Amino acid sequence: MPANVFMGIDIGGSGIKGAPVRVTTGRESAERFRIETPQPATPDAVAGVVSKVAAEFEEIDGAVGVTFPGVVHGGVIATAANLDKAWQGVDADALFTEAVGRPTVVINDADAAGLAEMRFGAGKGVKGTVLLLTFGTGIGSALFLDGKLVPNTELGHLQLRGKDAEKRAASSVRTARDLTYKQWSKRVDEYLHVVEMLFSPDLFIVGGGISRHAEKWVPHLTVETPLVPAGLLNEAGIVGAALQARTAK
Repeated sequence: MPANVFMGIDIGGSGIKGAPVRVTTGRESAERFRIETPQPATPDAVAGVVSKVAAEFEEIDGAVGVTFPGVVHGGVIATAANLDKAWQGVDADALFTEAVGRPTVVINDADAAGLAEMRFGAGKGVKGTVLLLTFGTGIGSALFLDGKLVPNTELGHLQLRGKDAEKRAASSVRTARDLTYKQWSKRVDEYLHVVEMLFSPDLFIVGGGISRHAEKWVPHLTVETPLVPAGLLNEAGIVGAALQARTAK
């Protein structure tokens, strides 16, 4: 295995993607490979896809980091709001280690993205309270205090108008309801004001695939907290997973 290169795989509600990453620079060392998330996204089905993504990079040896869209405690899945309920209680570290044939460590997807952004992206060198929010199939969150992660915050499930905020303001809602970026940004803004009130962060970082189009919606936001798009855009999850791979035993 090339020095300091680890495999990162990012599980999302619509796609599972991965690439080898040089963890000293945060740069992918090969073009990422993506397969659509199976439906239903059961543990065995997802493990099969993760195995295929990892096998695409046979020249890479060693540990693998995998993100998961839900609460993860010691490699065990506690919640899986946007995948299959069968995930609850699954030892994902063990499941993916067997599927991939290498030591594998699992981390919450937004936490992984946050680790990458704090190391290489928009949060690099920022002190105080930093909150990364990813807008995709749902809304993920990663909270940092002076660079230290507070894991599994899952702020996409805060209540907004009587429902989970991600059911109103996720990027997938914009697509499903055929909203313009400006229309959707009003929903995001309402959500951000609630989060701002609760946490008084020093910086918001907004990520997920929709961060590639930040110029279309970020200017419409009105929160007082400084807000910037993710520096690594939608690759942060892969990079953060690779960083986490270094902790695999």
